[in-house]
Amino acid sequence: MKRFEFRLQKVLEWREKQLELEDARFKQQAAGIATLDQARAGLESAGLQAEMHLRSSASVSGQDLSALAGFRQHILVRSREIATQRAEAQKQLDAQQKVMLEARRRCRLLGRLKERRLSEWQAACDREVEALASESFLARWAGRQLEPRP
Repeated sequence: MKRFEFRLQKVLEWREKQLELEDARFKQQAAGIATLDQARAGLESAGLQAEMHLRSSASVSGQDLSALAGFRQHILVRSREIATQRAEAQKQLDAQQKVMLEARRRCRLLGRLKERRLSEWQAACDREVEALASESFLARWAGRQLEPRP
């Protein structure tokens, strides 16, 4: 019997590569969101540290309070920008997740088809071996029947 050959193997390999690519893109976009979250947390931390530093100093001038207010305003504006960027990045991540899941589904579909074809091929091999064994047995049995008995 000939060896098993899946006719769609090249397609399966291409789909697997496509899945790897989409998965890498998904991870890259998720890392981008994590970076934005870290930037936002860093801004909030810097704002709290500036406020704590000002509160702990012995004397506070009007200029210091004005600088703190300006810094808070900067943090607020920058936080809003980051939030907008994060919302857009989350939309892209959601879209990429759909693309990745679709690529995974297609890959799994071809994988299951390959498994089914392999099991069909294995069953055909088993039937062929069984048929050969039966023919061999019958040939030996028939040969014994034709031999003269002493």
